[in-house]
Amino acid sequence: MVVSKDNQVNGFETLHTWQKSQDLAVEVYSVLRTFPKEEEFGLKSQLRRAVASISANIAEGYGRSSIKDRSHFLSIAYGSLLETKNFIYLAERLEYIDETTKNELLELCVSCQKLIHGYRKSIN
Repeated sequence: MVVSKDNQVNGFETLHTWQKSQDLAVEVYSVLRTFPKEEEFGLKSQLRRAVASISANIAEGYGRSSIKDRSHFLSIAYGSLLETKNFIYLAERLEYIDETTKNELLELCVSCQKLIHGYRKSIN
């Protein structure tokens, strides 16, 4: 928690990295509404967990006091992001999403990758 000069509490919510990963999650959840019903406990569930884990681990890492712990949680967030990318590619191959949707989601993923990488560098 960071307290600014005007006595405002600034938390993980102020991190652009966290905000962008939340944007990605919202987009993925929106796309998941179009997946077939039989994927409810398969790919849909896996993708839901992976994408939600990105921002959750960024938030959890923010709350840690040591640089090592913060970096560790950013590493986990990055791994979840790569897992999300994998499932996006798979969804296209299974014809659950089209190429345009895949590219839009991957663009958001790349943006998150850059932000997580930059954030990790800034704390180390």
